[in-house]
Amino acid sequence: MLHLNFKKIGDSGDNIIILHGLLGSLDNWHSIAKQLSETHQVFIIDQRNHGRSPHTDDIDYTLLANDIVEFCEQQQIRKSHIVGHSMGGKVAMMLALTQPELVDKLVVVDIAPTFYAGGHEEILFAMAEAPLKMATRRDEIDNFLQNRIRAFGERQFILKNLSRDANGHFEWKCNLPSLIKNYRLLMDFPKTEQTFSGNIFFIKGELSNYINQDNFDACDKYFPNHKLIEVPNAGHWVHADNPIAFMQALKKIL
Repeated sequence: MLHLNFKKIGDSGDNIIILHGLLGSLDNWHSIAKQLSETHQVFIIDQRNHGRSPHTDDIDYTLLANDIVEFCEQQQIRKSHIVGHSMGGKVAMMLALTQPELVDKLVVVDIAPTFYAGGHEEILFAMAEAPLKMATRRDEIDNFLQNRIRAFGERQFILKNLSRDANGHFEWKCNLPSLIKNYRLLMDFPKTEQTFSGNIFFIKGELSNYINQDNFDACDKYFPNHKLIEVPNAGHWVHADNPIAFMQALKKIL
């Protein structure tokens, strides 16, 4: 049984569990959690192989969903609203399909329950090749990544994974070898005959193509009672691109 790193914010109201995306961490959702904590108890979690949670050789959606089942047991959570972005959205959907009794309202942010062709390979390989042991300053790593990851915001997101080991050398907090090895599994979604008939809301960014006509059939298949909400002027990182509109949508749902 893994013990995931987490923070609890708020001490009254219904539970909310927030699950970050690939290469993310609970820190990405701290400001959102703080706002929600005015009316809820909010748990933000580092999923396995991310942030400060345990590292394992294997990672897939069955394991990740089971981690949340065990987390709920450890924290004595009988039922919770679940909010998941990207990879975290797939974990949330898998949890709802396999353990529906744990899920109250399900909010899936900019992802569908289907296979994606990828797109993170260049980022993963750039991280793997970064001169962590030789660098003494954070900007040296940033300078190396600039030629491979040109978008400033994307680089800053990746650099949040930087940490230092006991000897003061840079290291990635995430388990990069495992994420690279299991990347195709994380791009897919397990096939199942189960459905979730509870309350589920897909929130998509207006400028994102992660939820589209080609994969919306999968949303219908697994989640027949879903509702779709579009946040204007937002891409895949909906909560970062338009946090005000995202929070308005989320609070209305919850």
